[in-house]
Amino acid sequence: MTHAPPGYVCSEDGTRADVRTAPWGCPVCGGPWDLDFTPDPAAVLDPAGGPNSLWRYGSVLPLSGAFGVSLAEGHTPLVPLAERIHAKLDFLMPTLSFKDRGAVMLVELARRLAPARVVADSSGNAGTSVAAYCARAGLECEVFVPEGTSEKKTAQMRAHGAAVRVVLGGREAAAQAARTTADAPGVFYASHVFNPYFLHGTKTYVYEVWEELGGRLPEALVVPVGNGTLLLGAALAVEELARRGVRPPALIAVQAEAVAPLAQAFAAGAEDADPVEQRPTLAEGIAIPAPPRARQILAAVRKSGGTFLTVPDSLLREAQRDLAGRGLFVEPTAAACWAAVGPSAPGDPLQGRTAVLPLCGAGAKTGLAP
Repeated sequence: MTHAPPGYVCSEDGTRADVRTAPWGCPVCGGPWDLDFTPDPAAVLDPAGGPNSLWRYGSVLPLSGAFGVSLAEGHTPLVPLAERIHAKLDFLMPTLSFKDRGAVMLVELARRLAPARVVADSSGNAGTSVAAYCARAGLECEVFVPEGTSEKKTAQMRAHGAAVRVVLGGREAAAQAARTTADAPGVFYASHVFNPYFLHGTKTYVYEVWEELGGRLPEALVVPVGNGTLLLGAALAVEELARRGVRPPALIAVQAEAVAPLAQAFAAGAEDADPVEQRPTLAEGIAIPAPPRARQILAAVRKSGGTFLTVPDSLLREAQRDLAGRGLFVEPTAAACWAAVGPSAPGDPLQGRTAVLPLCGAGAKTGLAP
């Protein structure tokens, strides 16, 4: 039996809304939604008995009943990189990035709401993922991207049948254009930043780590952070698993040195992040000068006992080549965590702890950094 999807709630002012009629953001403060959903810690969690996709964690996901959208996403391999460090190969997802975890949840929700079309904004990977899952679900899709977005990524979106709208300006300009369109009737805004269903998809990353490590988590989870969708999903899963008696890890967030509003705020002891200048960096996927969920990201890292690390482009370039030399060709953004804690990182950022880091996007999407 399929029930109504859990509703939205604003963490800032407590506003609540039904997903079937809600605007894309909180109408009071304009901020992103959270989800009025907490899995029952007594619910049976038996992923081995489920399908070979992230829907194997159905008992802790907010969409109940039979799912209609899947490309067998999830269940990606966990491989050793160095002593005490494992990498999770999320670049082996159907569209070659971890964004499939959140996109499948958003598109399944959209399928149930039956909009006239789905709109998204993206610097690349999220847009390709939403386009692919909309194609799978038979939904019309439109993706707004900033000028300069990788042609390989926009070609992938178009191949899936999405209409690609190139917006003059940076990432925020593309987001504003999408939000304006999302205000029209019959449009579902598949925002990987504002819609919390995306976070409940990305949390399956940690559930898979827990499953692959035999019912435990490492001492640290190292996560690249721009808009923070993987880190916030990880924080959700860590909290949910802690209620089941699993020891929570520290969350170590990695930003590009060139665009690091969250790392700067963390170092200053601030609860929110001030916008920074949009500067060029090889890690374009995490170069977000004003993350809408900044307060939540900073709070999650602090609560876990974790920290922020930043990496310069020189280390990103070196880390991408080092991973390729180990048989793992990922895009520069996906090399950020290895740059931060790998053999070229200064000092001992992990302080001897066991850790898992994600390799989030395939190098085929961008090529080798010059």
